[in-house]
Amino acid sequence: MSTINKKEIEKFSKMADEWWDPEGKFKPLHKFNPLRISYIKKKITSHFNISSKLLPLKNIELLDIGCGGGLLSEPMCRLGAKVTAIDASQKNINVASFHSNKNKLKINYLCSSPEKINLKKKFDVILNMEIVEHVDDLNFFLEKSSLLLKKNGLMFIATLNKTLKSYLFAIVGAEYILRWLPIGTHEWNKFVKPEELIDFGEKNNLRLIQIDGVKFNILKNEWDISEDKSINYITQFKKI
Repeated sequence: MSTINKKEIEKFSKMADEWWDPEGKFKPLHKFNPLRISYIKKKITSHFNISSKLLPLKNIELLDIGCGGGLLSEPMCRLGAKVTAIDASQKNINVASFHSNKNKLKINYLCSSPEKINLKKKFDVILNMEIVEHVDDLNFFLEKSSLLLKKNGLMFIATLNKTLKSYLFAIVGAEYILRWLPIGTHEWNKFVKPEELIDFGEKNNLRLIQIDGVKFNILKNEWDISEDKSINYITQFKKI
């Protein structure tokens, strides 16, 4: 079995050269990143009772799944985490490795997927951010991801809800009208309802700790945490 959707990998491989261009095809992720970093850091330090402010994620073993060009891997490394990052696209891994080496950051980049990775160690934290809506067989993906997580470890999953509103805003609006994303970036039928994600999590020893909506504030030109989970949402699970 495989979680890799070859069509999705080819799509993102074609855009790989633009990962680090804040005005390029990944501009929405660059806008999203400050919120993601702040949210993840806050939840990790609270869960593991970390008080250090200089390197708040020091000694945290972190796995970034579907890392793309390393937009989250690098900030996690700068915060002190020991980062392993995987992606099924070799081109993404090449871009990520080049950028981290240029910035003298020690990140273990591997071209792999959760079911194929050959690592003996397990991780304190796993990031599955904006990836579950691009994989084949979500339950199998979470099963293999969960096996890589230590007991009491945290898994963060950010994705898109499967609603009429998400279709109108995330696909029609973001791709066809505003052109924030290339047309075809998302497939609505692969969006994930929160209850479906929570159910799959429970089947794979992942207990939901928190779920928050994420909303773009046009007036502030930035992303905010919101009670509205009808389009984007982010979850925090604990391995039990």
